[in-house]
Amino acid sequence: MSFERVKAYFETFGMGDCCIDLKDSSATVTLAARALGTEEARIAKTMSFLIDDKPLIIVVAGDARIDNHKYKETFHKKAKMIPGADCEKYIGHRPGGVCPFCLPEGTPVYLDVSLKRFDIVYPAAGTDHSAVRLHVEELAKYAKSLGWVDVCKNWQTEE
Repeated sequence: MSFERVKAYFETFGMGDCCIDLKDSSATVTLAARALGTEEARIAKTMSFLIDDKPLIIVVAGDARIDNHKYKETFHKKAKMIPGADCEKYIGHRPGGVCPFCLPEGTPVYLDVSLKRFDIVYPAAGTDHSAVRLHVEELAKYAKSLGWVDVCKNWQTEE
């Protein structure tokens, strides 16, 4: 099961207690926020895309939406999400539990600037009943982020 894999990953850093196995569903931003007792914006959505048949992960704030024009300017391809039925094949997680941890080797991960306004965020932990409580800097480190991007609507990179 994906949650156990993610928890084991965090335990290698002495951070297994950051992983939360939830009783209630966290399959959507709204459900995750409700289950965690936090605002929807703090749910770190893991968005999975395909570029030339290879997966690309972008983690965005729960209230952010991908801007197709910004995405294309950044990645030089039209945004094409991985179909739900193919998520596990490409990134090892099922819809509702897609997270930026324990991905296939070489899968690029980026964080969107919409997350920069928060100290603590909650990405999924591999299932639709899980989360990881992390500081944004920890998210960047443990997701092995390649850096910050600005690909969501109505967000501006800090100068």
